Amino acid sequence: MSEDAPANTATAEKKLPKDLAAEKGMVNVQIDGEWLQVPRGTRMIEAAKLVGKEVPHYCYHPKLSSPGNCRMCLVQMGMPPRPAPGQPPVYGDDGYQEIGWMPRPVIACANTVAENMGIRTTGDLVEKTREGVMEFLLINHPLDCPICDQAGECKLQEFSVEHGRGESRFKETKIKKPKNVDIGKNIRLDDERCIMCSRCIRFMDEVAEEPVLGFSQRGTHTSVTVHPGYRLDNNYSLNTADICPVGALTSNDFRFQMRVWFLKETKSIDVNCGTGANTVIWTRGNEVFRVTPRQNDDVNSAWMPDSHRLSFNHFQTDDRLTGPLVKKDGKHVQSSWLEATARAAEGLGMSQPDEVGVIASGRLSNEELFLSKKIAAALGTELLTIVPRIGESDGKLISADRNPNTTGAALIWGTDDPAAKLDAIREGVSSGKIKSLIVLSEDLLEEAGFKSEDLQKLNHLVVSHTHANPTAAHANVVLAGAGFAEKRATYVNVTGRLQRANQAVIAPGESRDDWESLTALLSKLDEGYTAPASMDSILNAIASEVEEFSGQSFGSIGDLGVQITETGVTIPLLEQEKARIDSGQIVG
Repeated sequence: MSEDAPANTATAEKKLPKDLAAEKGMVNVQIDGEWLQVPRGTRMIEAAKLVGKEVPHYCYHPKLSSPGNCRMCLVQMGMPPRPAPGQPPVYGDDGYQEIGWMPRPVIACANTVAENMGIRTTGDLVEKTREGVMEFLLINHPLDCPICDQAGECKLQEFSVEHGRGESRFKETKIKKPKNVDIGKNIRLDDERCIMCSRCIRFMDEVAEEPVLGFSQRGTHTSVTVHPGYRLDNNYSLNTADICPVGALTSNDFRFQMRVWFLKETKSIDVNCGTGANTVIWTRGNEVFRVTPRQNDDVNSAWMPDSHRLSFNHFQTDDRLTGPLVKKDGKHVQSSWLEATARAAEGLGMSQPDEVGVIASGRLSNEELFLSKKIAAALGTELLTIVPRIGESDGKLISADRNPNTTGAALIWGTDDPAAKLDAIREGVSSGKIKSLIVLSEDLLEEAGFKSEDLQKLNHLVVSHTHANPTAAHANVVLAGAGFAEKRATYVNVTGRLQRANQAVIAPGESRDDWESLTALLSKLDEGYTAPASMDSILNAIASEVEEFSGQSFGSIGDLGVQITETGVTIPLLEQEKARIDSGQIVG
């Protein structure tokens, strides 16, 4: 080395953990003795989750602001002692400063982490303070767990066992508050059970944007109430029952219907509009008792509209079709599937290709739409369409496209407008040019602009549906189909996300999953067609023929779905939530 060379051989100073974390926008935090790095600004309660530590809480919800009013999430916090003036911080051999623990607890829901912070979620101080908070929460709470609808999923019940004293020192008379209060068409309020967490108030204010709930009175007399002259009739009101940690808010539809520990939970999706909110279907035996939202931050956050979740009642009505029908002597009579399929195929095959139309539905799954296309090809017709349903978006989760699978139809059929042929079919039926028609999951007289007298001109009409309806009344053959909770299938929502619906119950009577009846019909129309053995086989066929579905299977889709195309459509509620996350109002 020359004498003029720069002295660059000195060993660089070893970086401390705080510097390594800062380079990544992180901070070092010790939680119950374990050091970890978490993003700067993380709330203590969320940091604890990263190491599997549950901090009990009531008022906190990651999708809502944090008022810090229940005090159940108390933890012990520690920070390095402040060094004397002029003295540098002292670091141990592990690169961290010694933690000095505060003698009083802090709430974990509203406080954020800092470099070299210590958090204790257990210990004598924490446990004693939680016992005190729980004792206060139970002072005026009624002892009606055996008859409370929230039993089995009540956080007050759970945490009282884990963090309560086991007895109360309160000897005074409990404060009596209103019970069984009618505050809205879908919600019932029992103020005696309320612990003033304010989740319902904040949800209606921040998410539903209809602030009709609030607190009245003061002290132990404080009650949740609806503002004078208003009712909780918002279409998102049932979400308040979902997030209520106790039995203060309950659903009128589910109230006193079934104990939750008797119910089976099935993960699925909503099919009432193009959003495809993720859901849980709650069943016992072969009956659906309720539908609740399931969190998916790419689709519906943690919410869903009341109108969509209560729609399951429509499938449990007296006009439900329970088996195939054929028309004999002007009347529908029960038939076997073999006879119904044979009659349907025979009648369709008697018309020329340009005399046949196929009206599928944007409510059908990808697999059923794929088979519909194959049926149209077997009949030699290009008259294949869906019925469009365009409404007005509610600016949150209800899409303007009321069909759950318009995007799937467009991808599988290879067209920008899967409803383009509807007018041509309607005119063809009216003029008598179209002589045979197959209608899948649609009522043409109610929703597609067809007239009864025009359907009477048809030589042959085949209808597949879940319920008796005016169109089916004209049909020569009626095929009884399966409802949304009765089949396993896939759909593509308005944003281009492929999602999976799962079967929660069995279709009634001799009703069949639609893919089975369509496959049987297709086998009659095309003798060279090899019938698939399952829905998985059909999805595999779609994946081999449609580029966007390439490599996809029921397994690869998972519980939260997978993005297979970009449509440019966004979900308003998610955009609103993202803005609140970016501004630091919520965790998200």
